[in-house]
Amino acid sequence: MKIALIGYGKMGKMIEQIALDRGHEIVSIIDIDNQEDFESEAFASADVAIEFTAPQVAYGNYLKAWAKGVKVVSGSTGWMKEHGDEVRRMCKEEGKTLFWASNFSVGVAIFSAVNRYLARIMNQFPQYDVEMEETHHVHKLDHPSGTAITLAEQIVQEIDRKEAWAEDTTDKKLLRVDHIRRGEVPGIHTIRYDSDADIITISHDAHSRKGFALGAVLAAEYTKDHEGLLTIDDMFKF
Repeated sequence: MKIALIGYGKMGKMIEQIALDRGHEIVSIIDIDNQEDFESEAFASADVAIEFTAPQVAYGNYLKAWAKGVKVVSGSTGWMKEHGDEVRRMCKEEGKTLFWASNFSVGVAIFSAVNRYLARIMNQFPQYDVEMEETHHVHKLDHPSGTAITLAEQIVQEIDRKEAWAEDTTDKKLLRVDHIRRGEVPGIHTIRYDSDADIITISHDAHSRKGFALGAVLAAEYTKDHEGLLTIDDMFKF
């Protein structure tokens, strides 16, 4: 498969190595200093572009890739509120393809499925209050993480006593989501159900970014043969 990379930071370089190890070809690498390469024949030859950049430029990158007929796999977060409806429309009505996930880790995909199932069970036990904490490296400025938001939305959807999620809240109708920034932590997400009698905790602790990078390449392999707005739930049937 021919892959283009949009964004060539630590994640982009790790994706490149894993893609090469899996027998794929990197035909184009686009970073901040060579944006003109979106117009190149090499970029247009890609089956899929894997995009890991910043929220403020992600949507524009999708448009540039789609203009060249290239499908996109993206892990960029923060653009959905402003551009989500338009992206969904373009994928549904104009034949564009985007595989988007807040986290591509296979382990997080499994953790997410467990989170949904546990929340469904805990909806029956109002004596347990639920809260979430996410920890990331000091270079991550946004909060909560995209993965935490996804997990929180799953819980709110399943637990009737929670109306929404919020940071720094004491309102029992809201799911409290806390964030910590320290060191070079790749990512830890912890969900706690606490009662007077006991506490139930589930947690995902990433050892490195390698799991995220592998998941992105697996998503690209899936996207090559599929169309529309795709998610982890399409790729993994838990």
